[in-house]
Amino acid sequence: MTEPAPIEDVPIGGDGIRLGQFLKFAGLLDSGGNVKEAIIDGYVTVNGEVDRRRGRQLQLGDVVTFEGRSVRVCP
Repeated sequence: MTEPAPIEDVPIGGDGIRLGQFLKFAGLLDSGGNVKEAIIDGYVTVNGEVDRRRGRQLQLGDVVTFEGRSVRVCP
């Protein structure tokens, strides 16, 4: 049984950020086109659930996962 990857904290310097912006900011994806495809195709989860809305407003403490890497929205 493999251990889940540790969750990285990514400070955003504010109260909230949109999912598409956060994926690029956290370094999970490098372009808007890649972000759009990954979200639409259901490869991105927020707090363990697939979310297909690029514009979803993330809150502090939300955990975003893509390709086995998890990052937490921090102040």
